[in-house]
Amino acid sequence: MNRLNPTVPADQYLADSNVLFYLNDAVIQLLEHKEEYNQFGVIRYFAEYFSSVKNSNHVLFREFNYIQATPHNRASFIRVFWKCYRQIGKSGDLLSMLEYRSLLQLLCPDFPVVLVQSAARIAVMDDTIDCLMSFSDFLYAFQLQFYYQEFLDCVLVIYQDLLAEENNKEERPQDGVEPSTLVQCIDALCDRSKHSHPPRSCMREILNQTDRISYYSFLMSLAKQEAINQTIGVLPSKAELLIDPEMDQELDKLIAQIVVSPSSNSSSSAVGGLKEVQKKASPRRNIHHRRRMEVESDGSTEETDSSEN
Repeated sequence: MNRLNPTVPADQYLADSNVLFYLNDAVIQLLEHKEEYNQFGVIRYFAEYFSSVKNSNHVLFREFNYIQATPHNRASFIRVFWKCYRQIGKSGDLLSMLEYRSLLQLLCPDFPVVLVQSAARIAVMDDTIDCLMSFSDFLYAFQLQFYYQEFLDCVLVIYQDLLAEENNKEERPQDGVEPSTLVQCIDALCDRSKHSHPPRSCMREILNQTDRISYYSFLMSLAKQEAINQTIGVLPSKAELLIDPEMDQELDKLIAQIVVSPSSNSSSSAVGGLKEVQKKASPRRNIHHRRRMEVESDGSTEETDSSEN
């Protein structure tokens, strides 16, 4: 929404942009860490806080209630997850649901396992969630589940009701529901829902292509829709998902350095280079985490040096 548009009432802009939510959080963070921020100054603190919100760096290591509080926060967290673990996808590693849960909880310690399980069920179409999954399959399923969580929960209730009705009419359990009935119910849900939902055109297109459909096959098809990426606006297409020329160049330099000169001194400098690569790859933490980062970094360096000696 354009804040300079004179036709948009101020109250509507504030509500739609969640400015008051971020202002409230900024004040709370300032009061909780006021001793640290005194050296920066209040003006600089607010400038950096809202700059981090604008650049989507504000959700790293925050509590789950914060990262799910606004659509922008959810999109930002999806972007952070992709950026931090893109190399897993490039290496071709397949991970389990529990391993993806661990990766998510490194970024958000109280991230609920139930959301990871739901994303895994989308990726494997409700097969056993112990299956190994590629990074791209899990990422797009996670994007759909996390960003549209409340809407998908409502769709699941509708699906279960329709399936129960059809099973009561038939002698044997049905595999899925009639798409024509489901699309009517979803249209009505979109009309009354206050939560974000996928583009109706995407949902109709999927439901018009089959005679019967299950809940998770519907979500798997949705997760693969390019229009979902364009609507949320943080992930590229699957063909471009693992492309990052700047990071690849840094890693190539590091590998070349290790291969050419495998001495202890070179290894030490390579470790430093790797830390620099990781620093570039990972979004910076919020301002009140900086001091803790410096302390942890110093400690890890000392451990590396002592182990080499």
